[in-house]
Amino acid sequence: MPLDDSDQVPEDPLAPQAEAHLPPGVTRGEETLRAFRRVLGNTLVANVTSSYLWFALTFWAYLETRSVMATAIIGGGYMLFTAVFGTFFGTLVDRHLKKQVMVTSSTVTLVTYALAGGLWLLLGEERLADWGSAWFWLFSAVILVGGVVESLRNIALSTTVTLLVPEDGRDKANGLVGTVQGIAFMITSVFSGLSVGLVGMGWTLAVAIALTGASLLHLLPIPIPELAPHPEEGGSRFDVRSAVAAITAVPGLVALILFSTFNNLVNGVYIALMDPYGLTLFSVEAWGVVLGLTGLGFVVGGGLVAKVGLGRNPVRTLLLVNLGIAVLGMTFTLREWAWLYVLGMFVFMAIIPAAESAEQTILQRVVPFRTQGRVFGFAQSVELAASPVSAFLIGPIAEFALIPYMESADGRETWGWLLGSGEARGIALVFLAAGAIMLVTVLLALASAPYRRLSAAYAAAPPQQLEAAGPAA
Repeated sequence: MPLDDSDQVPEDPLAPQAEAHLPPGVTRGEETLRAFRRVLGNTLVANVTSSYLWFALTFWAYLETRSVMATAIIGGGYMLFTAVFGTFFGTLVDRHLKKQVMVTSSTVTLVTYALAGGLWLLLGEERLADWGSAWFWLFSAVILVGGVVESLRNIALSTTVTLLVPEDGRDKANGLVGTVQGIAFMITSVFSGLSVGLVGMGWTLAVAIALTGASLLHLLPIPIPELAPHPEEGGSRFDVRSAVAAITAVPGLVALILFSTFNNLVNGVYIALMDPYGLTLFSVEAWGVVLGLTGLGFVVGGGLVAKVGLGRNPVRTLLLVNLGIAVLGMTFTLREWAWLYVLGMFVFMAIIPAAESAEQTILQRVVPFRTQGRVFGFAQSVELAASPVSAFLIGPIAEFALIPYMESADGRETWGWLLGSGEARGIALVFLAAGAIMLVTVLLALASAPYRRLSAAYAAAPPQQLEAAGPAA
């Protein structure tokens, strides 16, 4: 249980085995931090590759089909399958060595990307680019599988932070994770657009296959000091029961996950429509560069968290950050100005790492290590399940209703005073409504009792007992 009367720091069960293999003058803490940094660097390469191909697929699909609905289905499908398999992935993380999970994830991703490359060679771009054909969706699905399985690494990485980083440094370590994700986003945003625009989707696939293979080879020799977990007998592969028990044991944690779920429902709107809006303002090559430049916001935000942390109460930090996101979502497309959209995206990306790091830090402190994989996976399943719902819905709604409405005389007369004029005013109307809904939600959360209970639970949580200390519950 995360909340008991014990404030005694448990003995690290890995220490006796680890100390015997350390170089002279190197402490156990230094060795685990070194392992964490190497794993983080490898994750950077893996995330760059996965994001590079996924961005490229989205850009290529929109340019070939010119359909908002097609990109919404692709993006929503990724979120849907990531949500469906989150708890299964979390159970795998809890029941296997973290390095074994990461190696398996990279191997499966490499195989799927190679299959996508085979389809490209066999069928050619012309047949694959017809979004009304089964081949288009099969090609997209194969890449989707590789991207979804790659997300398994992120769950494993979250638990590896708990395993390898001392408690007082985990918020900053999560900031480093956010920085790595930002660097990956920045790099892939630029090169995905340039890759699709200059060399085409075929060579983009070839690069992704090569980088995935290289990251797998780099991962193999990295040591992660850990003992084999002892999974409980009779447990399900989708072990929802243990995850729910761990979550409900912490006052206010259910409310946090429900809050994040609702926010993801709203964020699904942005997932579905941000690329189409950007591609209205910029060419695909320029849009890739814009995403790369605004991706510096991830690096800046993650770097700030890594330097100064999240404060004494990450729960409060999480809600305040989401308040800023809501206001930003209401304002960054009020006019169809490229500079306003770019500035808004930069600020958005700069504050996102604080929100993600805060939720990670909360879970790493209040949830027992032996069930963290399942809790991270279950939270991912529940929270991400909302995004595909809104992504699937908003695509056709925007394409067949709101965009034509805002192009009509009635729409321009009703909303022109607020949203101005331009080609993508229908999408701007959607963004405005989504931000307003999020704003109200965050204000209610700040005034709620679960917010106060979770803050108290975080402050009272004892140090973690590592998984290797005994059988998993």
